[in-house]
This record gives sequence, C-alpha cells and structure tokens, in this order.
Amino acid sequence: MIRGLLLCAAVFWPALAGASDDRPPGPDAFSQPLAALSDHDRATVLLGNALFRKSWRAAPSETTASDGLGPLYNARACVDCHVGDGRGRPPETSDAAVVSLLLRLSPPDPVYGAQIQDRAIVGHRPEGRIAVRWKTRTVALQDGARVELREPRFRVDAPTYGPLARETRLSPRLAPPVFGLGLLEAVAEADILSAADPQDRDGDGISGRANRVWSRAQAREMLGRFGWKAGQASIADQNAVAMANDIGIANRLAPALWGDCTPAQSACRAGPHGDSARHQGAEVSDKVMGHLAFYLQGLAPPDQRNADDPVVRRGEALFREIGCAGCHRARLATSARHPNAALAGRTIAPYSDLLLHDMGEALADGTAEGQAGGREWRTPPLWGIGLTEIVSGAAYFLHDGRARSLAEAILWHGGEGQSARDRFAALDKPGRDAVIAFLKSL
Repeated sequence: MIRGLLLCAAVFWPALAGASDDRPPGPDAFSQPLAALSDHDRATVLLGNALFRKSWRAAPSETTASDGLGPLYNARACVDCHVGDGRGRPPETSDAAVVSLLLRLSPPDPVYGAQIQDRAIVGHRPEGRIAVRWKTRTVALQDGARVELREPRFRVDAPTYGPLARETRLSPRLAPPVFGLGLLEAVAEADILSAADPQDRDGDGISGRANRVWSRAQAREMLGRFGWKAGQASIADQNAVAMANDIGIANRLAPALWGDCTPAQSACRAGPHGDSARHQGAEVSDKVMGHLAFYLQGLAPPDQRNADDPVVRRGEALFREIGCAGCHRARLATSARHPNAALAGRTIAPYSDLLLHDMGEALADGTAEGQAGGREWRTPPLWGIGLTEIVSGAAYFLHDGRARSLAEAILWHGGEGQSARDRFAALDKPGRDAVIAFLKSL
C-alpha cells in the first residue's frame, strides 16, 4: 500500500523524480520540499503528499483506511481546496460551483454548526448551496487612473434545516496556500512578539497584536499562527479541524464522528461513519495525521525571482517607504532549538509578522476567533504571491477572494493599512507598477 502511494505521489510531484531546481517556476512551484531535508524526511514528505491528495470515501468501503467521509462535507480531499498547494478561488456567479471557499458561521449556528457543508454523501442532503452576488465600485487614484473594486455578498440558498439563526454571521474563507508552514511554525515566539505593539506606543499607526488560542495538540494556550485570523496554534491543530469540519474525518484531536453536525442534525449524527478499532475509534490514525503534518512542514516557499531588476528594486524600496513593511515584515528567524535541522536557525522572508491587525470596516467580517476581533486579520505571508496564477490558473486575494489583482488587494486596505494604501494610491503609474513588480517577484 505504501509503495502504491509513493508511486502515485511521484506522478503529481515530478520535481522529486529528478527535475532540475533551476528550471523556470511552473504549476508545481509550491510543491517543492525544503532543500535541507534528509533523504528519510523527503520520503516522509512524499508519503504525506499522497495523503494530501487522497480522496476519502463514504463508509463502509472496502478499506477502513479510506472511509469516513462526511456525512456532510465541503471537499473529499485536501487538494480539492488547496490546488497545487496554493490558494483557492471564489465563485464568480451565484450558480458556480464552490470548491475552495467555505462559509464560517459566527457565532456557531445552533443548527448548522461552525460552517456550512455544501456537500453530502448518498442518502444525505447538504446544508445548503453557497451563493454570491458581487457589488462593484470604482475608486480614483491621485493621477486620475481608476480601478474597479468588487465586494461579495454571500448567502446560503435552500438551507436544508430552515433559516440560519438571526444573529449568525457568514464569514467567507478562501483556501490559503500551504507551503512554508513548517518554517512559520518554527519561528521563535519571541521574534513574533518583538513586533507586537498593541497600544501603538511608537505612534506609527500600526498596533499588531498576538492571538492566543487553545491548542488541542499541546493541551494548552499558545500563540496563534495559522488561519486567516491566526486561530490555530500549530499545523497539527489546523489539520485536525480541517479534516473534521471540511471533510468529515474524525481524528484524535477532533473526535466527533459526524464532524460539524449539531444535535439538531440527527440524521447526520446517525449516518454511516468510518470509526475503526485500528484508529482507536477515530476515522483516521495518528500516523496518517502525522504524515500530513510533516508534509506541510516540509514544503518550501519559492525563491524570489528577478531581485536585481531595477524596477523590482525600486518597487521594494517603495514598498518600505509607503509603509507596507510595517506589517509585511521581510525577515523572521526560526528557533535554533527546533528539533528538525532543516527548519532550525534560519532567517526566512515571509513578508508577514504573523500578528493581528485592524484592517478597517470594509474588510471586517464581524467574527471573533480566539482573541481576534471582527475587524482583525493576521498579516498574510506574501512569499510566492507572484506565482499564484501560474500555480492556480487564476489569482484572487484577501480572505474572501474579492481582489482580482494585487493592486485591488492593496486598495482594500483600511484601518492600520489605510495610510500605506493611500500612499500607494498617490504614486504615479511607474511607481505603482514598480511596487506590483516587486510583489510579483516574490
């Protein structure tokens, strides 16, 4: 079985089969292992790659290693949302299929739970259909150029169990890229906290805050690092919740066999489940979850390209001058004490401080997560952002995919990002183009 998985993974991961590291970036640019991994660790990452692409089935099936899907779910495999290990895309129309964006519910709905599952196994009905309407407006820049911005209005059509509770808010969440997570997990906590300034004591208008969340994996409160609001402390925590809520696969850290189904959804709770004594009553073993975590720990961020191009260099200087680097921090350091030598004692360039920032009312979702408020979002890393379209076939940015270009993404910044946004809008076209060229080089 393991040999079959490895052969399958090699089909999707040609770089491990001898491809050159200096070739132009292609669709597998986000799926490369860290160069410093040992041969043994590379083999483990390769196995995790196959599991990341594994399509789960409804129980009972011919093997307990693959069943337990749902009964309600959003995707059958991790890769369904994180195509090429990259970011997802929102639906463009109300009748478009939704495959890499989900709707979080805040507070959790008494009937529908923590998120809307828009798919179901045979014999069950999805919770509803995710639909969107786009509202557009045009903003003028200082030199007279005009940029169209669009804002989504998401809704749940044909809700199976009746209307959502009146107080329930919808928070769309686009699937984020998953490369470089091991390096972010290895960043020394002190390095992250050194940039926090919740009271804005230096008066620069930027007051990054750390999120503190409960880690199921460590059974203690920890610094949040992952997710759009830094709501998960570790890769293991993030994986456990995603497997349970997105795919409906119970695991030791999220053991409910019915995933996100509430007591009001009795048919789902009574439905077929893939629990097995081999998995200590769960639907997936600790070993498989460990391989998945190690896969994400071992994916490398792509290197910057064209760093010496004069336009890129000017764009980098402007990126700092207009204030983007106040949140999108260029350098972080991983802990020298990390147990994996490939991750330890490294200086990395994620262009994120991993802190929460108030991004203004226009981007607010009204959803609290840990200590994050409804207007706060974790600074998303920018490494690899210029390869998004090459990997995913399209480029959508921000938590709900509203931005169709990097310029749109910048122009949506408010709150702590407002001054940097306004300075970008005040640049002449060559200056704006230089900033975008720099971002596309990452």
